[in-house]
Amino acid sequence: MLFNSIDFIIFFPIVVFIYIIIPKKLRCVWLLAASYYFYMSWNPKYALLILTSTLITYGCGILTERFTPPLLKKSVVALSLCSNLGILFLFKYAGFFLSNVNHILSALGISVITRKIDLLLPVGISFYTFQALSYTIDVYRGDLPAEKNILKYALFVSFFRSL
Repeated sequence: MLFNSIDFIIFFPIVVFIYIIIPKKLRCVWLLAASYYFYMSWNPKYALLILTSTLITYGCGILTERFTPPLLKKSVVALSLCSNLGILFLFKYAGFFLSNVNHILSALGISVITRKIDLLLPVGISFYTFQALSYTIDVYRGDLPAEKNILKYALFVSFFRSL
């Protein structure tokens, strides 16, 4: 669903209307459900990617705040960075990387890797990946306390991601 589509023109007022009429304690859950629906309307299986990124960075934020030895804190941040950037690399740059490796190998007379990586790029993956990573880094630096409420954190990461 794109912001300039008929679907969004119908979706958005419904979300706002329900947000206004439901009790305040349910608003976060409602917006989170609406955000995931919005994201899944493009491709439902890619909601697992945003959920994975959310769970990893949420857990790493909690652990970073709890650990006091600097090496443990850095290890947790490194885990968050590597896993999230690994997912981003796989979907956004793996095909480009493999294509370049093939060109280099063929120039050297080595047989090329014939398997092509052709993954559809999830909408907003760079945005939510870097937003989630900035949270982990901010917690590591002490600029932010770790969010204890996973629903609030998930809403922070997923709120109406689009192009």
